[in-house]
Amino acid sequence: MDGHLLLPGLLLFLPLTTGWTASNCLVTEGSRLHLVSRFFLCRLDSSLPLLAFCSGVSNLTQALEAMPQGIEGLCLGGSASVLPPDAFSRFPGLKILRLFLSLTKVLPGALRGLEQLQQLSFTCHCVKDFFLPPDAFGNLSSLQHLHFQYPCLDRNLSVRLPPTLRRLGISRSCLQDVGKLADIFPDLVLGRSSGDAWTLDVLDLSFNRKLTMASPGALQGLQVGTLNLGHTMITAAAVKGLGLRRLDALSVEHTDMTELPAEAVARFELQELNVGFTRIGRITPEALASCGSLKSLSLKNSGLTDLPPGFLAALPGLQRLNLGSNKLQSAVLCTNETGVVSGLGVLDLSHNGLQSLPPGAFSCLPHLQELLLQGNQLDWLEGQVFQGLRRLERLDLSYNPLVTLGEAWLAHLPELTTLNLLSTSIMLSPTWDFWGPENLHDLRLQFPSGPSGAVLSVPTRLTSLELCAAPGRKLWKLASPIFPVLQTLTLNGWGLQLEARNITKIFPALRQLFLLGNSLEALCSQDTSSFFLLQLPRLQYLRVQGDGHSPRPCCITGLPNLQELELRRLQSRARPHSVRLEELVGELPRLQVLRLSQTGLETLSATAFQGLGSLQVLVLDREAGIVLDGSLQEHSPQMPQYMYILSSSLACQCANAWLGPWLKRTPRTYVHIEPRQLCRPEAGGHSKSPLFPFLWSRCPKTLGLELFLGSSALLFLLISLPFLQEARNSWILYLQALFRAWLQDLRGRKGEGKRFLYDVFVSHCRQDQAWVVQELLPTLEGSRGLRLCLPERDFEPGNDVADNVAESMASSRVTLCVLSCQALGTPRCCLELHLATSLLLATPHPPVLLVVFLEPVSRHQLPRYHRLARLLRRGDYYVWPKEDERKDDFWAWLGSRLGQAGLG
Repeated sequence: MDGHLLLPGLLLFLPLTTGWTASNCLVTEGSRLHLVSRFFLCRLDSSLPLLAFCSGVSNLTQALEAMPQGIEGLCLGGSASVLPPDAFSRFPGLKILRLFLSLTKVLPGALRGLEQLQQLSFTCHCVKDFFLPPDAFGNLSSLQHLHFQYPCLDRNLSVRLPPTLRRLGISRSCLQDVGKLADIFPDLVLGRSSGDAWTLDVLDLSFNRKLTMASPGALQGLQVGTLNLGHTMITAAAVKGLGLRRLDALSVEHTDMTELPAEAVARFELQELNVGFTRIGRITPEALASCGSLKSLSLKNSGLTDLPPGFLAALPGLQRLNLGSNKLQSAVLCTNETGVVSGLGVLDLSHNGLQSLPPGAFSCLPHLQELLLQGNQLDWLEGQVFQGLRRLERLDLSYNPLVTLGEAWLAHLPELTTLNLLSTSIMLSPTWDFWGPENLHDLRLQFPSGPSGAVLSVPTRLTSLELCAAPGRKLWKLASPIFPVLQTLTLNGWGLQLEARNITKIFPALRQLFLLGNSLEALCSQDTSSFFLLQLPRLQYLRVQGDGHSPRPCCITGLPNLQELELRRLQSRARPHSVRLEELVGELPRLQVLRLSQTGLETLSATAFQGLGSLQVLVLDREAGIVLDGSLQEHSPQMPQYMYILSSSLACQCANAWLGPWLKRTPRTYVHIEPRQLCRPEAGGHSKSPLFPFLWSRCPKTLGLELFLGSSALLFLLISLPFLQEARNSWILYLQALFRAWLQDLRGRKGEGKRFLYDVFVSHCRQDQAWVVQELLPTLEGSRGLRLCLPERDFEPGNDVADNVAESMASSRVTLCVLSCQALGTPRCCLELHLATSLLLATPHPPVLLVVFLEPVSRHQLPRYHRLARLLRRGDYYVWPKEDERKDDFWAWLGSRLGQAGLG
């Protein structure tokens, strides 16, 4: 198989391959889902190898015909109303299926063959009644998650659930009484008669606006891990009478609740309670006393202004507490009077309007690992404020008007690993440092204004560093000479001065670099010797985001290990300019993913891919008027495996007319073009026409004429170039030899029983003779018994070279050209190759021509008349491998091609 992976220099020897697309469908690999996730209207697991999302589906069968059978995650959206039998039988490996269709009915056997399916969801807008056969899910032996959104299931009875089910969801439906679930899915409560209780990890009934009733004993015997009643009208008190055998967690977000559901907590000894976005306002000590079993409590945005005395003492097992987005003016959780020590591990006090933190505010939380204080009104911190937090690992102080920090303010946090100080106003000084947290690995810091040449001191053992500078601020310099383990660096505003000559020493382990929100002048330096990116040879991920004021394109090149590149907002808003891809990206041999957005890209041609030999995914987002040059047809073997044109428009020009037919051919490159690509009418009117049909009808269909003229021009070049490039070989002699070979072939083909003097004519130069004698000759003549024609051995002495070549080729079944840089510089080899390729055009019955490259050859070394990609069948070339273990593949390829020519 390696023999079919061509070197960039040999791309023009490849046959014409094509692309494919799936109408209204977006296909991607799971590992690349983040590149196109905003175009997926449903959530899929990125760990799956192949995912697809299809919209506008009216005929389910037709929509699925173009999909690869290896799909494991599939989303379908459209107007299809019936799910027919064996609808997904072509996809036995499907694991996640989400249907956003206008379904009214699922026919028996519709889900047959999906034994590996793990997650299934139905989202059916504006459908009043939705019918399921009782055995709709009977064969889904691996199903774990089942969710219904919008469809009304009230008229369904006795639908059997697979025993493997662990999550059941019914949301935004007509459900009014929880007791109706027992009629629809009797398996949930049948356990009471046999003594075996059904267990669900999650029962999600959220967003059922009409759900107000819970009949006593409606879910008798059911065991539930988490019950979600958010956005419903049911009261938490009604949960007690459902007859649940077990309930571990309850969520009642966005309800009219005005007090803690203390009775429900006590009844089930709940471990988790979520009452966020409610109107509680105040917590009474009596209600708090019944919640001692809680390990996790969320009171986010519940209108709290203070906490009752002894709050933590009443919750001895509490590990996670979310008090974010309330109206707390102080964070008095620890008081010296009580002496209580809490086991709390995570505390969220973000967006509360806190103005100060007293010393020892968290002294009773020795086990706290995560403290979130972002979005408050803290403007100073005393040195003793974090006393007692010996195990704290993450501290977020971002979006606070912090100006002053107490001396040794981090001295009490020896285990701190992550610190966020973005969007603060801390006054840094050259002597300011992070004394205390020796384990600090992730730091996010806001740059204030500083004096010219100010020096910043930060920890040197960081693995991730983000520095944000406001526009117009003076640059800082790093005092730390080396960051030996820093892997991720983010410069937002580029407020850090980097000197190119020291970059490699300062950041020897850097893998990811984010350059965000500033002019590209420093990045696009004309002096390549000071281009600091060139000093980061280990860099694997690079994201460059401009500020919309870049005066000229910026080319990223020379990074040998870069695997993913993202360029955003490089287009100047004041003076927009169109660019070609080669102006943005240069030589990046290992680049796998390239994502462009608002760069002003206008033209994409084969030239742009010459330095991108490993590119697998190309994403063009928010680009306008793109022209895909016709040269991409011949270059398609080297094109990325996936190409996405999203929120972008193709130019309504005849230069794009070839793309429509090209996408309908044999699969090679998957191309997704956002639907509804339209062409405006040339004169007046508001109507628009679909792009490809419009171009096909308007652009001249001159393909046959172009091929004829191209072939004629190519023949003329083949005749002329020997005279121009090899003056000592008469063009008349060449033409005579070509004509003689053509006539000999015509005579020889009149009878079917023509006998050839030779099996294989071997064209090679003197420098490559050793390979022919030592490798090729013993195998073909010795092992296979074939008769080879070697110029040095079999040419008739005294005859003209052109005559010998023409006669020998005409007398051989197969012509094998052995090419190297030396061969291309040998006049006789050039003549032989010239004649061999010309016979493919000139003779009525073209001979078999095979090409073997003994070494990589740059395309610039190939004479133009040898670039006959359209005339070489796929696979009629091979690169001689240097490794011994790969040589068997070469001989297998050669034997296969000779066998096809009748030399088995």
